[in-house]
Amino acid sequence: MVEDWGVHGYTEATYGDAFADVYDDWYGEISDVAATVRLLGALTAPGANVLELGVGTGRLAIPLAAAVASIDAVVYGLDASAAMLARLGAKDPQRSVRPVLGEMPSGLPPGPFGLVFVAYNTFFALPTAEQQAACFVAVEQRMADRGCFVIESFVPTEDATDGASTVTVRSITADRVVLSVAHANQAAQTMEGQYIDITQAGGVRLRPWAIRYATPAQLDAMAASAGLGLVARWGSFAGERFDASSPRQVSAYARAADVEETSSVARKVLG
Repeated sequence: MVEDWGVHGYTEATYGDAFADVYDDWYGEISDVAATVRLLGALTAPGANVLELGVGTGRLAIPLAAAVASIDAVVYGLDASAAMLARLGAKDPQRSVRPVLGEMPSGLPPGPFGLVFVAYNTFFALPTAEQQAACFVAVEQRMADRGCFVIESFVPTEDATDGASTVTVRSITADRVVLSVAHANQAAQTMEGQYIDITQAGGVRLRPWAIRYATPAQLDAMAASAGLGLVARWGSFAGERFDASSPRQVSAYARAADVEETSSVARKVLG
């Protein structure tokens, strides 16, 4: 028995392989797709290549590809899970999104990309600060002129109890119970857990997850080390004002020479 609360054997593909069959049902409406596509589309230059990191089933990439098709932009989607990309392919038979099987940051396609984005909390799937910093470097190396890197994530709070473990009920139906078991390590800035999916017909299915979170200031420091500057930060893709009480953040980064121009584009679309 291992009692250190680590999710042992967890790899880059583990999350996608574990959640691919339920991802759209559980998380299909987890954020505002229309607002996300509106801002990302505005940041996409005509004829540009766009890359989503952790594309999953294409929740965002497919509608974004439709939105930027008229300006001849091409959307690529990177994911480490073949199961997730299979779901993407089933939803996108016309291949409006070009799938790429690979890990962050080592498996990023060569580009160049006018826009790279990573939505919800997917950037935190990178398990160490070193890998997260390396991802900024890899993105910067693949940026086209006047390119932009957009990250969406939750904002960590200081009230998390170090070493806290929780067991909660996610859902209950007549033939299914889903439990959530999670453990937080504030010192390491990590959270790990399992969804325990129990069904009458299928028995028990474990769905593990693990993240290493970072504060907005830490993200900015990683960006700066990679030669990128903060264009803007919002509380959501709808352009809500970001402040100390914001539970979520959307940060846009660009090379120093491009920060002002990219910021101007974002201000126009968000009013």
